[in-house]
Amino acid sequence: MVIALVGLMLVGAACFGIQSAGSVPSDEELRQILAERVDEQKRSVGIVVGVVDPGGRRVVAHGQLATDSPTAVNGDTVFEIGSITKVFTAILLADLAGEGALELKTPVQRLLGPVVNVPTRNGAEITLLHLTTHSSGLPRMPNNFRPADAGNPYADYTVAQLYEFLASHELERDIGSEVEYSNLGTGLLGHALALSQETDYESLVSERLLEPLGMSDTSITLSSSQRERLAIGHSVQLRPVANWDLPTLAGAGALRSTVNDMLTFVEANLGQRESSLQEEMTETHQSRRDFPAPGMHIGLGWVIRTGHGRDLHWHNGGTGGYRSFLGFDLKSRTGVVVLSNSGDSVDDLGFHLLDSRYRLVVPPALRTAVEVDPAVYDDYVGRYQLAENVVFTVTREGDRLFVQLTGQPRFEVFPESGTKYFYRVVDAKITFGRGDDGSVDHLVLHQNDMDQRAERLTER
Repeated sequence: MVIALVGLMLVGAACFGIQSAGSVPSDEELRQILAERVDEQKRSVGIVVGVVDPGGRRVVAHGQLATDSPTAVNGDTVFEIGSITKVFTAILLADLAGEGALELKTPVQRLLGPVVNVPTRNGAEITLLHLTTHSSGLPRMPNNFRPADAGNPYADYTVAQLYEFLASHELERDIGSEVEYSNLGTGLLGHALALSQETDYESLVSERLLEPLGMSDTSITLSSSQRERLAIGHSVQLRPVANWDLPTLAGAGALRSTVNDMLTFVEANLGQRESSLQEEMTETHQSRRDFPAPGMHIGLGWVIRTGHGRDLHWHNGGTGGYRSFLGFDLKSRTGVVVLSNSGDSVDDLGFHLLDSRYRLVVPPALRTAVEVDPAVYDDYVGRYQLAENVVFTVTREGDRLFVQLTGQPRFEVFPESGTKYFYRVVDAKITFGRGDDGSVDHLVLHQNDMDQRAERLTER
């Protein structure tokens, strides 16, 4: 997503802008873009781009499997695709609903059974539709998410912990009243769907989606062949990092795939590949709710971006050392996949390839992130009021720190020191400050030669 903010909000002059629309760049132009991104800007180690249109598909790649590997990435290189998994979970829901096994408005409580207590509010229950449209009222992450290994944060989060959280959590707003992106919600949906079919998520998605679509290189558990072709994940500093495992919240981001397999998925969504799931996919494309970010809507799993007279269906993904983007335009029957083995976002590249009026992000002044103990992030987690109805929400996810401003997407910030953090998508910094008692009581936004202070709100 893009920072496109005014007034007191972050302003990204270097972000997406307006230019004449055009077709997807040629292979040579794509190679130049990727070479600049990898070799000059040092934003990844290897990037693979796939494009599909009525004329067919093509794949362009640049870079290596790892910083110390001579092996080039290609269309069969395996990457973690992170939250793109969420659209597979949504199609699973549509498929099961289509055959009458359940309904979109089935309460998730019914699938989990009486041993689990799902929170309710004012007599309303959380439905499967609420979960896939991020309108359940559940937070982005459970408050008992405390990974032993920040490098693989989801690995030790158990079903018992998930149930414990659900039983103890009190919803802060009415179910269905707002849209708030939730890894927890979609992870719970994937778990509940698998439970209803008396299987596990990986088996369910393989049997009902991957096998019918012929996506033999998409999975959670990798074969020996896939492991040989796995790109090593890297931090934004281009240091190798561990792969992520999501045993309990698999439906939120556990899948791994290749550009060739993901192009097959795009073709099926565009109706360019015959599929028994066409009706179910079409169901997921329908807009259901407005997303908080301007011009964004939510279908079943899919985010829909409206702009320049077009509706682009898309989703991105990010794990510790990978970033991914998948998007398509149903009218022009054009789709794009971008997979990268670093922690630097590729959203701008994905949107630019779909519509050149969305410009490539020009990185701000080169800054180097330093290593800090992620435990310090816990001191910063909270809400900070910048102005009336304008609040920074700071969250931690494993060894990563995120900041979200009211009505905008969430963005990762990177440590320049233990207290100073910078954005990579816009030329801005944030400094956390402490009061006389030593506790963090404010942050300061540094941007456009201005310093704006936001006081910490008392609730956490």
